[in-house]
Amino acid sequence: MVNLSIVQFTPVWGDKPHNLHQITTLLKDLKADIIVLPELCTTGYSFLNQQEALIGGEDETGEGVKLLRHLAVQLQSMIVAGFAEKAGDKTYNSALVALPDNTFKIYRKTHLFFKEKLCFEPGNSGFFVVDHPLADCKVGIMVCNDWRYPEAARSLALHGADVIACPSNLVSTLWGVGMPARALENKVYLAVTNRCGTEKRILEDGSEQALTFNGGSVVYDFNGAPLLQAGKEEDAVLTVQIDPHLTRDKSFNAYNNLFTDRRPGMYSLD
Repeated sequence: MVNLSIVQFTPVWGDKPHNLHQITTLLKDLKADIIVLPELCTTGYSFLNQQEALIGGEDETGEGVKLLRHLAVQLQSMIVAGFAEKAGDKTYNSALVALPDNTFKIYRKTHLFFKEKLCFEPGNSGFFVVDHPLADCKVGIMVCNDWRYPEAARSLALHGADVIACPSNLVSTLWGVGMPARALENKVYLAVTNRCGTEKRILEDGSEQALTFNGGSVVYDFNGAPLLQAGKEEDAVLTVQIDPHLTRDKSFNAYNNLFTDRRPGMYSLD
C-alpha cells in the first residue's frame, strides 16, 4: 500500500519566499510516500510575458528546487510540484519530481493554456513515468491543461503508470468531467492538486486581469470515483492509502482488456 497526499494552498503571486515558507509549513511532519502540490506553486500563476517568467523562473540550482529536493529527502517522499523553469533564454511551465534518494526529474508541460503561450515554451520533455525508489509504484506526470488531451494520460498508462500526478491551476469546472474519465479509461489512480484564491494583475492597457482558482483538489480511483476531495477555498493536506497493484490488470471482464483490445491500425488518419 502507498500513502498519497495532495496539498492545496494559495500561493502569493511573485512572493517566492512566502510560498516556499507555506510549502515547508504544510509539509512539516507529513508522512506520505507521494506528495502532489499545485502547478507553479512556488511563484504564483499570472505571468504576463516571458520576461516575467525569466525573472521569476529558476533552473535546477534554484532555491525552490533545492528546498523541494531537501524536503523529499527529509520526509522520504516523492514530491511532485509545479514551478517556472528557466533553461538558458527559454522558460517552461514545469513539474519537479523530487525523490527521497536525492535524485530528481523535470516534466515540461506539453499543452499550454491560454496566455501561458506568451510566457513559456511548449514542453519538450515528453511524457514519462518515475519509479518510486522506496515503494512499488510507478508515477506518471502531467500538468493541468494536459488533462484535455486523452493522449497524455494514455501515454503515461502505456508507459506503466499506476498513478498520474497532475499539479494544476484550474479555473473552470469542466475538469471534474474529464479528469475522472482519464482515470477510468486507463485504470489508474489520478491525483489532481489545484490551488485556491484569486490573482489580480494590471495589464498594459490598464485593465485588470483576475483569475479565481476553484480548489477542489481530489484523488480519483481507477474507476474514476473520488476517494477524497478538498473544499474550494481552504488550504488542505489530504492523504489516502492506495494499492498500485490493483491498476496493473487492465481487464474489465473475461473478454476485454483496455490495452490488448486497442486497435491502433484502425485509428490512423491515412
